[in-house]
Amino acid sequence: MGSFETYEQAQAAVEMLTKDDSFPVAELTIVGVDLMEVERVVGRLSWGKVLVSGALSGIWMGAFFGLLMGFFNENWVGPLIAGVVMGLIFGVTSSSVSYGASKKSRDFSTTTEIVAGRYDVLCSPPHARQARDMIARAHL
Repeated sequence: MGSFETYEQAQAAVEMLTKDDSFPVAELTIVGVDLMEVERVVGRLSWGKVLVSGALSGIWMGAFFGLLMGFFNENWVGPLIAGVVMGLIFGVTSSSVSYGASKKSRDFSTTTEIVAGRYDVLCSPPHARQARDMIARAHL
């Protein structure tokens, strides 16, 4: 029915079709085609960054579980402190082991996302001609 370079363009075509109350929009599908994995390098890793990151994530997790356990105790401070300390130890240990194991192969951090080369708007055969004509008239 229609092929678009960006998701926003495909979405605009669907939005245009939804403005016509007689068009059955439940028959439309947006499909990402030519999928690619894009990995963006966001920075270098060092032992300091790894340890601080592990400590912070461990503290947050420990505080969460400590507060959760504290709800079942009259004295909530004890479980909170124990959770923070255990989370700190676990976070630093797990991040150290992970970084130490991968140090030889990677010394940078990344984010990964899946993106499409193009986006196709598809429609069921009984309504495809109507949708294609409406998109063509709208110059999308």
